[in-house]
Amino acid sequence: MNALRLGLAQIDPVVGDFAHNAALIAGVFARLAAQGAELVLTPELALSGYPPEDLLLRPDFYRAARRHLESLAALTTEEGPALLVGVPWADEGGRFNAAALLRGGRIDGIYRKRLLPNYAVFDEKRYFCAGNEPFVFTHRGVRVGVVICEDAWSAGPVEETAVQGAELVVALNASPYHQQKWRERQAVVAERVRASGRAMLYANLVGGQDELVFDGASFAVDAQGALAWQGPFFAEAEAVLEWREGSWQPHAPCFDPLPPEEELYRALVLGVRDYLGKNGFPGAIIGLSGGIDSALTLCLAVDALGPERVRAVMLPSPYTATMSLEDAATLAARLGVRYDVIPIEPAMNTFSAMLEPFFAGLPPDTTEENLQSRIRGVLLMALSNKTGALVLTTGNKSEMATGYATLYGDMAGGFAVLKDVYKTQVYRLARWRNRNGEVIPERIITRPPSAELKPNQCDQDSLPPYDVLDQIIERYMEWECSPREIIAAGFDAAAVRRAVTLLKRSEYKRRQAPIGVRVSRRAFGRDWRYPITARYADEYDEESGA
Repeated sequence: MNALRLGLAQIDPVVGDFAHNAALIAGVFARLAAQGAELVLTPELALSGYPPEDLLLRPDFYRAARRHLESLAALTTEEGPALLVGVPWADEGGRFNAAALLRGGRIDGIYRKRLLPNYAVFDEKRYFCAGNEPFVFTHRGVRVGVVICEDAWSAGPVEETAVQGAELVVALNASPYHQQKWRERQAVVAERVRASGRAMLYANLVGGQDELVFDGASFAVDAQGALAWQGPFFAEAEAVLEWREGSWQPHAPCFDPLPPEEELYRALVLGVRDYLGKNGFPGAIIGLSGGIDSALTLCLAVDALGPERVRAVMLPSPYTATMSLEDAATLAARLGVRYDVIPIEPAMNTFSAMLEPFFAGLPPDTTEENLQSRIRGVLLMALSNKTGALVLTTGNKSEMATGYATLYGDMAGGFAVLKDVYKTQVYRLARWRNRNGEVIPERIITRPPSAELKPNQCDQDSLPPYDVLDQIIERYMEWECSPREIIAAGFDAAAVRRAVTLLKRSEYKRRQAPIGVRVSRRAFGRDWRYPITARYADEYDEESGA
């Protein structure tokens, strides 16, 4: 009976740190070998980290990759397990996203990824040539086919490995997270498996890389397309599974999918932890306002870094409500973080006096409001410069979409934690964080949101209700619906017009915003590339002349 024990390495590499990544792979290879694995599988581009972006244009990058790949090959023996490593590979044929088969102390074969994604966050045609041949090898008497990520998302490569005699298929992946992405992966793989009649083991990357998060969630599907094993979400993992005549015999625990709020929360935590950790920041600073966005950001930072590495700073103005001061202090105390209060009224008075001759005869407006936000930004960035800690901004996706944020004010910082989280999701995540006992004061969650830059201010004075606004933004931005189609779906025409107009006018702000964790199908960042200067008129504008 044909059988093969496969080791799966769900790891979190660092882009460009070949020595670290090679050591990471070597360690997990040794541990899985000790557990009886006969073939060990890493994720896509595990040796370089993913995505290396324009590092892939440097010839020396490929030379470094090859040196470290050869060092890993030297760890294999004729009698011991083989190792499949995701690696950037260059030869006379060009540059490739590749999988290297290491065994017997050498590089025994190279598979070149055949389908190169060039949509959403992917830009692989900029860097790689496409391979044109299946890769099937025999190990311990079993014929194994290899594919890489996109190869399994379209008909062709998986089926061709079966035609070439593969008895099972292994897939190396760096599939970025968005909400419920694991469902899509499993559905696509099940379709490929049913078409090919071959079981598949899907190894996915885990960790944060700039704005991307990789959720892991590796899995195995049997020859009938049924899920046989599910790996953990948002954590490194090692597992040994035995394939036997089309069926999997897992030798590792099987993990259940996470509830939606926990899934999203853990993605954000991982994004914060890896961005600060991989870039060497000693800690984080959050401007705490007494509102829900900064409260949730503080919770995420503490859960990612620990309270000892997080500092909360309250910067009250004369318009800051007493309840904001009380609730911010309560939250900071419950989370155990350092909490400082720096009133900004002295700076407001100084700026007012400096500008008074130049503002003579002009009525107060948002200029004075934005000055408050910019004073706060200056103070937070000064603390950041002095301590080395990174300022985490607190604006959410609803605000980023509509421009309800101040350049060089509340947008000042190094990482935007909630940049891809709608306001309505912020409320759900806050409720979820409080599920085992109140951490975020209830009053923060229930009070009407306000920037508190003038008396009796409320967000909804300037914006449509968030439960309406968020749906309009999602349909227009993520699903490419026209305003006409959104209105036809039952949304108020004035609200649609207002939201879309604000979204278009705010592109210049978003270009100057810090990056943030991508958790949706389409985030402001690498997969949103709209021009700042443009005169395209949406459908309703063409008809109405507005």
